[in-house]
Amino acid sequence: MNHFKRNSCKGTKYNQFYKMVEIWLTRLIFIIICIKLLLRFAEKKMNKIIPIGSDHAGFELKKQVIDWLVEKGFEPHDKGCFSEESVDYPDYGHAVANEVESGVADLGIVICGSGNGINMSVNKHEKIRGALCWEVEIASLARQHNNANILALPARFISEEKSFQIISAFLNSDFEGGRHQKRIEKITAF
Repeated sequence: MNHFKRNSCKGTKYNQFYKMVEIWLTRLIFIIICIKLLLRFAEKKMNKIIPIGSDHAGFELKKQVIDWLVEKGFEPHDKGCFSEESVDYPDYGHAVANEVESGVADLGIVICGSGNGINMSVNKHEKIRGALCWEVEIASLARQHNNANILALPARFISEEKSFQIISAFLNSDFEGGRHQKRIEKITAF
């Protein structure tokens, strides 16, 4: 009888040990899954590619913006134009919109004289919400309330320094969702 008690005690200790191991392995697996999800989210969040395009009127500002983006750790994809020779802004707006729409980049920047024409061009794309911004607050609100994914700048109406402030506000603002989400869905559904 003593022999039976001794073995059952030993079996209980082994069972407890294996249960503890199972609990810790389950916790470890859960932690690993959480870390992988966080890393995926961080990768998505940290997309540093910014396609940028302009017409001839925005060419000089685009060069300055590209240098500024590089300095800030971004990877600008210059979609043109490449000189001050007269060109058609839709060609370069569509190139930027295609890169954002395909998922290569989360956000893009387009520039023309007034910002209007190139903004109209990008907004022809189904998954694009372009926002013409000439003030810092407008850029922040475009991201927070409208989930804008392309910033349009009016090169003839803002300074280089102001453009950097606007871009910074645009890139550093996040969509708030909530009551704004249903409005975005209505834009997309139309």
